Amino acid sequence: MPELFEILTKEEIAPKIYRMDIYAPAIAQKRRAGQFVILRVYERGERIPLTIVDSDPEQGSVLLVFQVMGKTTAMLSDMEVGERLADFVGPLGSPTHIENYGTAVCVAGGVGTAAAYPIARALKEAGNHLISIVGARTKDLLIMTQEMGAISDRLELTTDDGSYGFHGFVTDRLKKMIDEEKVHIDMVLAVGPAIMMKAVAELTRPYGIKTIVSLNPIMVDGTGMCGMCRVRVGDEIKFACVDGPEFDGHLVDFDELMKRQRMFVEQERKAYEEYLKDKQGKCGEGER
Repeated sequence: MPELFEILTKEEIAPKIYRMDIYAPAIAQKRRAGQFVILRVYERGERIPLTIVDSDPEQGSVLLVFQVMGKTTAMLSDMEVGERLADFVGPLGSPTHIENYGTAVCVAGGVGTAAAYPIARALKEAGNHLISIVGARTKDLLIMTQEMGAISDRLELTTDDGSYGFHGFVTDRLKKMIDEEKVHIDMVLAVGPAIMMKAVAELTRPYGIKTIVSLNPIMVDGTGMCGMCRVRVGDEIKFACVDGPEFDGHLVDFDELMKRQRMFVEQERKAYEEYLKDKQGKCGEGER
């Protein structure tokens, strides 16, 4: 029997993008599409939120997919099967509202594809005709294309550099679908970098297409108490950890969101560089 929060599997699925199964049976039983966990690698470490991509209630495992972006994700990627996380709290956030809209388009960018997958699957299971547009900067960074293809009635792949699939952004492919192919779309789900989600929302606005986005602001406690994850949605201030993470994309103040996301960029950069320097030093000592 694995220990609580033990890493059961680990795989690098793209450069600096990993998938891990974590033993957390209570979370595996209760999680729903759109929810997330907050974890700590070690007791005094930073708390980071990660979307629950999937779960296996029988095995008691929770699947995470993450990209190495800073110190904590680098430390997580350096952990091995059999090691345990200090904390693993969830499921957090409001489950995604799922219904049969008709034709639903899932627009996913980069590692956001992993976060979009459980919602897209739930939309398909609710009876929607599901079209998925999955994009990345290059072919090597496209992830979970087989999984998305398996649940989609139609899958479109895009790369910014044209190395695979449609040459252009996910928004370019979506616009072509609306304007040239005249596809009737009842709702759009967008998950990825904030700038991408803003572009999708601005594209769908004049057409009046319902657009839901999954936000990723800075988050600390995940229970609505610290206020770090506040976002402006229309005339209201919302907390992404308890009111979201999904919101009406046409009401989100993306400029304020992106400004808040950059609050600790310098501190994060220094912490990551120090971690890599320390790691390199320890490797050098080992070689001697």
